[in-house]
Amino acid sequence: MMVSGTRRRALMLWFLLGIVSAAIGSATAAEADPAVTRIRGFYDVLLDTMKQAKSMPVRARYEKLEPVVRATFDLPAMTRIAVGPSWTTIAVDDQKALLEQFGRLTVATYANRFDGYSGEHFEVEPAAEERGPNRVVHSTLVRPKGEPIALNYLVHPVDDGWKAIDVYLKGTISELATRRSEFGALLRSGGPAALIDSLRQRADKLLVS
Repeated sequence: MMVSGTRRRALMLWFLLGIVSAAIGSATAAEADPAVTRIRGFYDVLLDTMKQAKSMPVRARYEKLEPVVRATFDLPAMTRIAVGPSWTTIAVDDQKALLEQFGRLTVATYANRFDGYSGEHFEVEPAAEERGPNRVVHSTLVRPKGEPIALNYLVHPVDDGWKAIDVYLKGTISELATRRSEFGALLRSGGPAALIDSLRQRADKLLVS
């Protein structure tokens, strides 16, 4: 059966439209990745804080960032992982103090570290990488006057979606692994009290404007 030129062009047009629709659908699905959405929401607040940083003392930045940091990171899980197997041997009151001071230090670190704005922006890949039950969200801090920095987030499922449990600086350096090494040394030398005191002092130092 012969197909006329007009019909052939129409079929080709429908075929191309189908490809475009499928591509748009895939992109939309990727954009809707809840793990990616979580990190993008964090970056929105972080970037806004950076832009206002010069008119905000560090404690004001802390107050602005605290809700989104706690919403983005599973701080209790991160604390337990950083402490390691000895967590179960630590008294409940000391566990509570460690959870409190680890969370406080985490927020203080962001409030202190991101203290200005020079045209930086964050780029987040639209789809997270599946890693067993977890995902890795790939992102980059783009700096006009410096090399871009890869910041990848290991996120895991929680009751209200996804939360980060580790950050990989330059794509490979685990922040939690560094913390675990530091915490282990303090626990061996002075027990939970030494670690709690160290976390408190470090946060206090970061929050001096």
